[in-house]
Amino acid sequence: MDEAITGIYARESPAIDRVVQLGAASGRVISVSFPEEVPADAAEDHPVLERLLAALDGEEDDFGDVTVALTVPTPHRGVLEEVRTIPYGRERDVASIARSVPDLDDEDGETVRAALRENPLPILIPDHRVPDGPSAAPAAVEARLRSLEGI
Repeated sequence: MDEAITGIYARESPAIDRVVQLGAASGRVISVSFPEEVPADAAEDHPVLERLLAALDGEEDDFGDVTVALTVPTPHRGVLEEVRTIPYGRERDVASIARSVPDLDDEDGETVRAALRENPLPILIPDHRVPDGPSAAPAAVEARLRSLEGI
């Protein structure tokens, strides 16, 4: 399938007993979410959706090659870009992320937490690897990913 197709893609994931939904525009992933039901207008086949489902089934993937589009406030962009660099199976705390993002410091833990809470791309931007921060994914999804990664 051509990744440049714009649309909504969704399928049920038995691993989490939820739907995984992906939004794409101009070859970029713009959202990942976990609705209760597959939207009526959602297509089923997208290569990144396949990889997300495989990751939830236990296949290791860092998603580093997936092109994403972040439409978030500038301070949040730096945080999410930093979180995206956390390797599979590793963790970073809020304070270390704040220290790594230009213009933030240890006092900016709330900026980091807000960015994580509003992360439009959970799994692709692995907020589940920040143990003292919130995840934008539902708790069951976060727990599944942490378990798979041994963190």
